[in-house]
Amino acid sequence: MLRYIGKRLLMLIPVLIAISLVVLIIIDLTPGDPARILLGTQATEEQVQELRDELGLNDPFFVRWWNYITGIITRGDFGTSMMTKRPVAKEMLERFRFTLFLVIIGTCFAVCVGIPVGIFAATHQHTWKDSLAIFLSLIAISMPGFWFSLLVIRLFGVKLQILPISGVDTWKGWILPCISMALGTIAMLARQMRSDMLETLRQDYIITARAKGLSERRVVYRHALKNALIPVITIVGGMFGGSLGGSLITEVIFSIPGLGQYTMTGLNNRDYPVIQSSILIISCMFSVILLIVDLLYAVVDPRIRSQFARKKAKGKEKKDEDKKAEETVAAV
Repeated sequence: MLRYIGKRLLMLIPVLIAISLVVLIIIDLTPGDPARILLGTQATEEQVQELRDELGLNDPFFVRWWNYITGIITRGDFGTSMMTKRPVAKEMLERFRFTLFLVIIGTCFAVCVGIPVGIFAATHQHTWKDSLAIFLSLIAISMPGFWFSLLVIRLFGVKLQILPISGVDTWKGWILPCISMALGTIAMLARQMRSDMLETLRQDYIITARAKGLSERRVVYRHALKNALIPVITIVGGMFGGSLGGSLITEVIFSIPGLGQYTMTGLNNRDYPVIQSSILIISCMFSVILLIVDLLYAVVDPRIRSQFARKKAKGKEKKDEDKKAEETVAAV
């Protein structure tokens, strides 16, 4: 297991290097000059070029990329924001807790609602309850997140005036953003859980469990749920990782000072260090989350645990054989 984790982490290094290179290429191809934005339209061309030299924007492409990568590897330096003149790493650290809290609460809410709805629909197949659950899931998955955010703001913030429409100064400020973040995930989890549960309930071991006289509740939650959860874990992990970068719209609409809003501000101002570092950090976290999802498979599915155990046993047998061969050679 530890060897597998180490290999996955080592594979992450070339991936992040490639991402940093692609991001810089896209930035270079995107119209807009950060020096011109900083100085304004009244600045002369000489002033703009002087600032570009100061910021290193006139350096060759690979020189800029190499300086950025070596700064991260040797000093842990993600650069300095062109707009605020503050270290990008410090600013991201200050804002990351807002994004992480938003994504965690939104994902937990989606899991607590989506999985039970999917199980409920599967256990009431071909009834009006199943049809209602499918209908609501289709509406939720088809509804754009920004539009739903505006709807809940208008209803609960403007008309009813029971929840704040922006800011997270109190716990009430988190309610609308978390619900908006969770809507699409709830629909996807419900549909996937229903499909996987129906497939699992048709398996032979489930039929055998029912034939032995086990209650339906025990059959569903003790025997069927574990196997049906494996594809759902993939969706939860992928949606959690995607939400770290996809929280941008929610953070902008509800004025949450998180990493998404920070990235959006950097994009508007052509703040290159902010854009590069934000995308790099989000990509790294997404890759780590996928690794955690793979490890969770072993927790849920005993077949995967047995594969790791067999590999470990084979490795131990090989070491013992090598040791015996060395002892035989030494004796001779």
